[in-house]
Formats: sequence, C-alpha cells, structure tokens
Amino acid sequence: MEDYGRIIIHLEELIQASGLSKNKVSQRAEMQRTQLNNYCKNEVARVDLAVLARLCHVLGVGIDELLEYRPPEDESADAPNTHT
Repeated sequence: MEDYGRIIIHLEELIQASGLSKNKVSQRAEMQRTQLNNYCKNEVARVDLAVLARLCHVLGVGIDELLEYRPPEDESADAPNTHT
C-alpha cells in the first residue's frame, strides 16, 4: 500500500497556548471530552468538519493552524514541531 503521508492535528498545543482547560474547550465546542482527547492524540480516522469549525472558533485559530499535512518522507523524522 502506498504511503500518502498524514494529517497532524495540533489541538493539544493550541489548547495549551489558549490557556483554556480541555473541559472548557470541550464544553464550548460542544464535544464529548473523550472525542476531544481523541483529536488531541491524533486518533481520529474521520474528522467532522463541524467539529473542526467549532474548535477553530473556540480557540480563535484558522484551519491551517489546527491541521498540518505531513508528506511521507517527513514522517520518519522525529523533528520538533515546525508549525508556527
């Protein structure tokens, strides 16, 4: 099977930077706490666009700050996050 890379969700970092608790973010974004944790751990197979929109709204960020495409050749590198 061909490797197409992956999408990285920077939710954990954005929540920390916002100063909000995960409970507050899940409440404001109308999400279950377990669902929020799955997004934080990049353990979602199918993303919900409405959830992404709510997270962007609550955190005051753009989708380009929340999601990052990492090509296959970048996956093997354990480089620190270069996302700004």
